[in-house]
This record gives sequence, structure tokens and C-alpha cells, in this order.
Amino acid sequence: MPFEIWIAFCLASFVLLAIPGPTIMLVVAYALGQGKRAAVPTVAGVALGDFVAMTASLAGLGVLLATSAFWFTVLKWLGAAYLIYLGMRLWMADASAQVDASASDHKSDRAMFGHAFLVTALNPKSIVFFVAFLPQFITPGEPLLVQLAIMEASFLALAVFNSAAYALIAGRARAAIQRPQTLTWVNRIGGSVLVGAGVAALAVKRSG
Repeated sequence: MPFEIWIAFCLASFVLLAIPGPTIMLVVAYALGQGKRAAVPTVAGVALGDFVAMTASLAGLGVLLATSAFWFTVLKWLGAAYLIYLGMRLWMADASAQVDASASDHKSDRAMFGHAFLVTALNPKSIVFFVAFLPQFITPGEPLLVQLAIMEASFLALAVFNSAAYALIAGRARAAIQRPQTLTWVNRIGGSVLVGAGVAALAVKRSG
């Protein structure tokens, strides 16, 4: 894979990742609600979710979603419903308990990891996007699997950096809003954003 093509791919990926979507909204919501400690499980969930979405795309699921209105709609509704569910839970979270709680246990980390993974992996727009995006940077005549592996590894590294940056910035902001009344509004704003992301996901049109 020519170096200049790889650089172009990385720059395009970075710009696309920097635009907040449902995944980043979830990461920010968790970081605002639970602090910088939410960064590790949520970023890990994002990385695994992107890996599954990209691998599924390369395995042909993206082609299926791009051509089948039924399966695209099924996955879209599952992802949107999950976002709305998480948003409602955040809206109703007990801010006083969040402020008084000590560091969460391993189960809470697993929950954040699972939520981030599902929101990322269940986004049909991402799967279709990878099918449309990756071929633009493939060099004919060179080993296809090697090029795809390089692009997938590069994209995942950028996705981890991007989500970690959002999580740490939001976590730092949380340090200034430890009052339960303030945190209640943060939870409600974050919950509203997630619900809005779920509703917006329902408006995604199947390409083609």
C-alpha cells in the first residue's frame, strides 16, 4: 500500500471520526456521569465494536445491508432502540448516588464496555460506510488482504485515540460539576442526546 495512499486514508478517517456520532455521544455521556475512569471500558468497547463492524463489512455483511432493506431496517431499529434505552436510563440516574459512590466495581466496567460495544457494532450506517469508504483507497495490483488489514488496523488506532480524547476531556469537565443538582442536569442532557441519537438513527436511509 503506497505511503501517500495510507496517509490520505488516515486523514480522511480522522476527520470522519472527529465528527460526533452515537458512539461518541455515549462515550461522552458516560465520562460526564462517571468521570475519567469510564474511558478504559468505553474506549475498549468502541474498539471492539469498530473491529466487528469493519470485519463484518469485509466479510460481506455490508453488501447485504446495502442491498437488503429488510435487514438494514432490522439492525437500524435494534441499534436505535438500544440508544434510546441507554438514554432513558441516564436521564433517570440518581445523581446523589453517583456523587457519593466510590469507584465502581468490575461489573460496572463490563456494563460500560458492553454498551459501547453494542452501540458501535449495531450501527448499520457504519457497516455500509466501511463498504463504500475502504475501496476508495485500495491500490489495484497489490495484495488485497494486506491493504485491508493495514486500513483496518489504522482505523481502529484512530478510533481508539478519538474516543479516548473525548472521554478524557469530558471526564475532566465532570470534576467541576460534582454537585448533585448540576450532575442531574448533565445526566438529563446526556440522556436526551442519546435518545436523540436513537431517533436520528431511525431516519438513516439505506444507500442505493
